[in-house]
Amino acid sequence: MKIEIAKHYGMCFGVRDALRKTHDLASRGSITVLGELVHNPLVQEHLDTLGVRRGNLDSKSKAATSSVLITAHGASDRNRREWQERGHEVFDTTCPLVRKAHRSLECLVLAGYFPVVIGQVNHVEVRGLVGDFPEAVVVLHESDLENIPGDRDRIGIVSQTTQPVLLVESLLETMRTRFPDADLRYVDTVCQPTKDRQLALRELCDGNDVVIVVGGSNSNNTAQLAETASALGCRVHRIERAEDLDPKWFRRKDRVGVTAGTSTLDETVHAVVERLRVIAKEQESLGVFDALKALG
Repeated sequence: MKIEIAKHYGMCFGVRDALRKTHDLASRGSITVLGELVHNPLVQEHLDTLGVRRGNLDSKSKAATSSVLITAHGASDRNRREWQERGHEVFDTTCPLVRKAHRSLECLVLAGYFPVVIGQVNHVEVRGLVGDFPEAVVVLHESDLENIPGDRDRIGIVSQTTQPVLLVESLLETMRTRFPDADLRYVDTVCQPTKDRQLALRELCDGNDVVIVVGGSNSNNTAQLAETASALGCRVHRIERAEDLDPKWFRRKDRVGVTAGTSTLDETVHAVVERLRVIAKEQESLGVFDALKALG
């Protein structure tokens, strides 16, 4: 069994910065994170050891501390103001690339474009994006395009930062066909770390039989990596930690690729690779044993 790690994988700079800032704030006093800082259970377990409290961005009356923190996924300006008006000190770890998406959508609206967001309607990042623009339409499938008013002659489009580039391009092409007379303006807000990991995954799938995708079960970009690898014909297993690996998933001569979502710790990926090496050695030993047994 051979093991290969993707050229680009794992935690992005936005998540690292959010973790670093949260760790620093927690060392100076009590703080409540409004949601999941990142979609990774191992990170949440670490924050629990620091005494970081958990809160809900939309439940203004339930914060356990006077200091609250916006997660890397961002929030609407309206939400920030409401927390401040209730007397909380608001800290912000919004990823700069998510912030770019917010400003891009705002500029499109100010320029007179009807707002459309490509993404998952219930994802915290998307809820933040449309929170200041209640008329905005969120689309993820072609059927969602029916929700865009047909009488709009100017349509401004941004994307959730972790959406697959090919999906975004497909929806844009369909929109151009469906609204041939409209002025469609798209601002590319799919983040570069997401693009890098998607491209590296395609290269990984070219040379491997099995792909292990490491990340939180509720991480969108991790899910997208797993779906893409499956569509490219690989056997795919999505896990959160090394202990989730099952030796029964692998054959002795498999070529195994490893990648990880943008909220996955490097330590987790390294542990997964080490566990795979142990599995490979066990299978090699078993193969030698079977060969000797066959020789009598």
